[in-house]
Amino acid sequence: MTKLVFATNNAHKLAEVRAILEPEFSIISLSDLDCSDDIPETANTLEGNALLKATYIHEKYGLDCFADDTGLEIEALGGEPGVYSARYAGEDNNSYNNMSKVLSLLGDNTNRKACFKTVISLIMGDKILFFEGRIDGDIALLPRGESGFGYDPIFVPEGYLLSFAQLGAEEKNKISHRALAVNKLVDFLKQKIK
Repeated sequence: MTKLVFATNNAHKLAEVRAILEPEFSIISLSDLDCSDDIPETANTLEGNALLKATYIHEKYGLDCFADDTGLEIEALGGEPGVYSARYAGEDNNSYNNMSKVLSLLGDNTNRKACFKTVISLIMGDKILFFEGRIDGDIALLPRGESGFGYDPIFVPEGYLLSFAQLGAEEKNKISHRALAVNKLVDFLKQKIK
C-alpha cells in the first residue's frame, strides 16, 4: 500500500481526503507524525501555498507528501477572497466571520457567480506535480445547512439547489473542487503503482 503524508492540520480536509483515497492509499496525517508546526502559507497563489506546505514536510521528514490550498473566488469581488479565503476576516477569522464578510461585501448584488478551486502539490522523490480541481456555482443570500466547513453553507454548486453544507459529505465528496483535484492525484498514483 502506498503511504503518503497529507500536510494539513485541518481535520475536515483530512477526513474528506481519507474518504476519497483510502483504502487504496494509506494517508498519514501530521498528527501521526507528531507534527504541530505552523507551516507558513505566505505565497500569493494557491499553487505557491500548496508547494510551500508540501516542501516543508518533505524536507523535515524526508517523506513523499502532498498538500493543498483552496480558495473561493467570487466574480463580483474581483476574485476575492481567493488565496486569502481561510483568513479573509482578518485577525477574527473563522468560518462564520469569513462568510459574514463575503455576504456583507456582496450585499444585494445580483452577480453571485463564484468558484471553488483546490490545488494539490505532490512531492514524490525528486518530482513535483500539481493537480487542480474547480467547481463553479453561486453564493447564496444566507448560510444554509449544517454539514461541511468553511464557506460550504453559502456556496451552491452549479446544477444544484442545495449548498455544499446541505448536500452532506458523501454527495459533496463526489463533486467538490477537492474531490476533483484528489481524483486527478489518485489517477496519477494508480498509474505509478501499476
